[in-house]
Amino acid sequence: MAKTGDGVVEQIRVLLTVRRSAIKARVALTRQIKSLLNTAPEAVRTRWTGRAQERLIDALAATRPGPATESTVSAIGQGLRRLARRCQYLTAEISEADDELRELVDIAAPSMLATKGYGVITTATLLITAGSNPDRLRSEASFAALCGTSPIPASSGKTNRYRLNRGGDRQANWALHQIGLVRLSNGPRTKAYAARLRANGKTKKDVLRCLKRAIAREAFHLIAHPQPAPVTDDLRQLRHQRGASLVEAAMSIGAEPARLSELERGKRPNAKLASTYRAWLTAA
Repeated sequence: MAKTGDGVVEQIRVLLTVRRSAIKARVALTRQIKSLLNTAPEAVRTRWTGRAQERLIDALAATRPGPATESTVSAIGQGLRRLARRCQYLTAEISEADDELRELVDIAAPSMLATKGYGVITTATLLITAGSNPDRLRSEASFAALCGTSPIPASSGKTNRYRLNRGGDRQANWALHQIGLVRLSNGPRTKAYAARLRANGKTKKDVLRCLKRAIAREAFHLIAHPQPAPVTDDLRQLRHQRGASLVEAAMSIGAEPARLSELERGKRPNAKLASTYRAWLTAA
């Protein structure tokens, strides 16, 4: 059965395609700006040296050089200003797409978005791979093969091993890779799992291959058997009733205040953190 091209997932696909195009164009613009600065006269290069990229773009967009027909310096100034303003426009477009994607992904897969490691873009990418009719996938192994995470035998002689799969949907493979990196950096269970694999002689690539395969299994069940996201709109009220500040609450459960604030406002759902936070708020 083929993927259907309708519904919320199709809306996500369109927005993500536009977002990727805008990001690609913005990268090209920043390279053009750097190239112009590298070949500009010494006075121009010195003026803009040492600025961070975002501040550089804002500063260039706010300049008022003379007409481009006056001199070489004026032409360079006008060119930099126009490129910077175009870059600002693309940044605003990407931000707008991000907001729309978050809204749609929250509708399509709230439980997935609330699972540790899954962000808006990675979740959207996996939803697109599965399609609007994920029931066409017979098993989690089918989804893993579709994402290019099914292991490929690469044994030789007495050595039994597997290698990374270079096939499948590479965007979905990237999404699983990003989720794996997030969990490896701050997930105790994932760190313990990776440590066990390394103790058994697995290389870094082997660990990532095994981890992506496990995440693909989890992602398939989150897509094929969606569950409602945990309720978080009452967490702030519960905290106020307890008379606790965000800093106090964060220190008590080992989280960041900003992260709890995002959780209370529904900006970055996290089922595990929400459960831990609610347990602390409702404890006697």
